[in-house]
Amino acid sequence: MKIVLERVKEASVTLRGEGSPFSRIGPGYLLLVGFERGDDGSLLPPMARKIAALRLFEDENGKTNRSILIAGGDVLAVSQFTLLAELRRAGNRPSFGRALGRKEAEPLYELFLIELGKVLPRPPARGVFGAEMEVRLVNDGPFTIILDSREVIA
Repeated sequence: MKIVLERVKEASVTLRGEGSPFSRIGPGYLLLVGFERGDDGSLLPPMARKIAALRLFEDENGKTNRSILIAGGDVLAVSQFTLLAELRRAGNRPSFGRALGRKEAEPLYELFLIELGKVLPRPPARGVFGAEMEVRLVNDGPFTIILDSREVIA
C-alpha cells in the first residue's frame, strides 16, 4: 500500500464532466491511495493510525509537533492505482502490473475509509473508486510525505 500525503490548505475532487465538486475539504490532508499485489486488510488500521498520529502541523514555535487530531483539519482520500507504476523496463510506457486489480482494491479502499473514520474526529471525504476525477489542491508548505506500508509497518 502506498499513500502520497499532501498537507493542504484546501482540496477537492470533481468527477470528469461534472461542474461542481464531488468532495471538498479545507485545511488537512489529501491522500492519494494505491494498493499493490499482496496487500490485505491487515494493513489498513496501522496505516490509518499512522496518518492520524503524524506530526505535520506547526505548533506555536513553528515546529511540526501537532498531529491532525490536535491541529484539526479534514482528510480527503482518493484511490490512485498509478502510484504503483513500474518504470524499470526499457520503454517509456509505465506498467501497472504491481497494482492490485479493481476487484480486490475497491473493497480495501472502502475499508480504509472506514478505518480512517475510526481514528479521525470526522469521517474522511472521498473520491469515487475507478472514476475519472479532477483532483485540485492548494499544497500547504509544500508538505508532501510518501508512506509505503512496507516501511511504515514493521
